[in-house]
Amino acid sequence: MPRTVPLASYRNIGIAAHIDAGKTTTTERILYYTGRLHRMGEVHDGTATMDYMEQEQERGITITSAATTCFWRDHQINIIDTPGHVDFTAEVERSLRVLDGAIALFDAVAGVQPQSETVWRQADKYRVPRLAFINKMDRVGANFDYAVQTLVDRLKANPVPIQLPIGTEDRLRGVVDLVEMRGIFWKDETLGAEYEIDDIPDDLLDIALDRREKMIEKVAEEDEALFELYVDGGEIGVAELQAAIRRATIAMRVTPVLCGSAFKYKGVQRLLDAVVDYLPSPRDVPPVQGTDLAGGRSLARDAVDSAPFSALVFKILTDPYVGQLAFLRVYSGSFRAGGRVFNVSKGRTERIGRLLRMHAAKREDVREAMAGEIVAVVGLKTVQTGDTICDPADPIVLEQIDFPNPVLSLAIEPKTKADQQKIGMALTKLSQEDPTFRVESDSETGQTILSGMGELHLEILVDRLLREFQVAADIGRPQVAYRETILRPAEGEGRFVRQSGGRGQYGHCKIRVEPSENGDVEFVDEIFGGAIPKEFVKAVEKGVREALANGALAGYETVGVRITVYDGTHHEVDSSEIAFKVAGSMAWRDAATRARPALLEPVMAIEVVVPEEYMGDVLADIGMRRGRIEGMKLRGSTQVIKGFVPLAEMFGYATDLRSCTQGRGSYTMHLHGYEQAPSAVQREIVSRMRGKVVR
Repeated sequence: MPRTVPLASYRNIGIAAHIDAGKTTTTERILYYTGRLHRMGEVHDGTATMDYMEQEQERGITITSAATTCFWRDHQINIIDTPGHVDFTAEVERSLRVLDGAIALFDAVAGVQPQSETVWRQADKYRVPRLAFINKMDRVGANFDYAVQTLVDRLKANPVPIQLPIGTEDRLRGVVDLVEMRGIFWKDETLGAEYEIDDIPDDLLDIALDRREKMIEKVAEEDEALFELYVDGGEIGVAELQAAIRRATIAMRVTPVLCGSAFKYKGVQRLLDAVVDYLPSPRDVPPVQGTDLAGGRSLARDAVDSAPFSALVFKILTDPYVGQLAFLRVYSGSFRAGGRVFNVSKGRTERIGRLLRMHAAKREDVREAMAGEIVAVVGLKTVQTGDTICDPADPIVLEQIDFPNPVLSLAIEPKTKADQQKIGMALTKLSQEDPTFRVESDSETGQTILSGMGELHLEILVDRLLREFQVAADIGRPQVAYRETILRPAEGEGRFVRQSGGRGQYGHCKIRVEPSENGDVEFVDEIFGGAIPKEFVKAVEKGVREALANGALAGYETVGVRITVYDGTHHEVDSSEIAFKVAGSMAWRDAATRARPALLEPVMAIEVVVPEEYMGDVLADIGMRRGRIEGMKLRGSTQVIKGFVPLAEMFGYATDLRSCTQGRGSYTMHLHGYEQAPSAVQREIVSRMRGKVVR
């Protein structure tokens, strides 16, 4: 089936930002102005199209990324609306992995906020070109220049404003287009669907001319063709300037900055124009890289329909009507509903049942998907997030998606036997959907332990268990996922000998352990002269790594260690892999007791925004939570407090902050890293884990 839209006219974009920056509202306006919706919904009313889950509508936040498709200026724009809350950062991670471009939204009052930095780093990691949209220019205290400067100060970005606001706060009327040098004014009576193009207001003309000159200078510094034209003093037309901005944006040398107010219907159409003009199509980004099945040879796939089919599964969703949906980004080739594809990660060939184009929770059947498209498929039984799907005759392994480890756990117990039977299936489906959600069984208590990225993450998952799967359960208090490490070098020896008639078991190794600066686990082989055969050194490493998963101090995972196996002995007949694996585990236990094991606790970077009159109470509360203040800054009439607080002390903080600020304070937090816990805290935790008092 021939394409209806050329590949060069595709735009795969995401909208990402800090929580409450206006991502879903902006998406809602885009869908209305492109004709995809005939009536705009609002986040605060629970009627936004992209927030289709009950939990999203009740809380007024985005929890899961939602995909949709719209058309603008004969271009097909595939959009993924992502969450802003730090607990759901994995949704942003997997979306950016498969997108060609992105819109980064920023609050005109706050500028760059903590989660904005996280999103920006994720986009840098996957080399995603982006536009910046300074939203909420209608808010009291909105400052376009301040917001742009925060991109430089906090993100080390190279922002190039291509617009200026005409008025601010309640006087916001429109924007100045610095590329075409004209004023654009939106009509409130048409909900922004219509706008007028007119001359730039006289009081802004000199400023606009100055800003345009600076814009051309900055772009010329990053684009050779425009630089030559600029130096020669030639006339720079709109087409040449747009082409230069596009090249510099795709090369990630500049970030075009636009402005407006999505909520007040201003600036969205020009944002869509910028998506078409400046963000890349699938043909503008480098070919996707992968390896052959053996992992030894690099392969590349061009985004063309004639290439062998390859796609990446970036999201799994359980749909109550059609079953499991697998969201794919098609990188090369094409495939049809009813065809067979090869799941490289599982080594299985499976048949595609149905092929769907998603519009949030609504589904539209399509017959074929081609390179550059984002679609959902029904019928893949064994896929997981990050799996590669490809042509069985020409396999390729694409790079998987990295997800952070959970930082919080809680225990859950089904109330009845019927609930116990349902909970297993429900948890399996939820863990398939969410790679940051882990399910384990405590062998000592028999409890099921759920682990996630934060209080809200676990709260939503438990809520879904009750509503979607009708599982009644008792929930325990959240538990922090601590880590263990060692503070000094030590040596250890493991000797495993068993003789019970016939062939026995013999494994003997000596290891040296020391703290590692980078926080990872390193294993070094320094065996010379065949003291331990090479095949058994691998078994020693496996035994050590398995022992590290259950730390010597309190049973938590051990990190930040360098382990060197340097000596040992073997028996020609009795030595085996299992014997050396056990010996490796014993050697680690022996060394750990002398290496001064210590407990590491997750520490959160927090940003608290409070009215000045409550600052003393808030600072005192942070101090009581073992927090340390990094800095304070006055923003309008409010104080912004930045600091670091252990996660264990942050339970219930939202309620406490509301209480001491009469509901006027707000905060955000994200994982900063792991730090050594104070000795009193270590003793308490070790005592609890071992079930006895540690003196």
